Amino acid sequence: MTTPDQAIEQEIQAKGKTAARVTPADIEANIASEHYFTAADGAFAADDGPHSEVANRRNIPDALNCLTFCVLVLKNGFTVTGESACASPENFDAELGRKIARQNAVSRIWPLMGYEVRTKLADS
Repeated sequence: MTTPDQAIEQEIQAKGKTAARVTPADIEANIASEHYFTAADGAFAADDGPHSEVANRRNIPDALNCLTFCVLVLKNGFTVTGESACASPENFDAELGRKIARQNAVSRIWPLMGYEVRTKLADS
């Protein structure tokens, strides 16, 4: 399956626009690790600590189960985040939520790496 970023990359290459730039492969190569959790997971850990009783989880609103976070750690140690949420709990799908959250996090890497390329070009 081709992602939107890959489709754009193919079009860029087809048009011969291949000067210094950031590619989807550059983005992926810059990701050191990725981490996922729901807002409920985060609230549970923050409110109750890692060793509290599971019964305390009932104090966390159900809506937090529908919000997924992705944290991407870049090779230089910088982190970017992305999130996804569904309006209806019946539509929640953990795998799809992780994909959308990751896509949103990746979208935040583009300007960072673009700035880095532009800085290098300006210094040349």
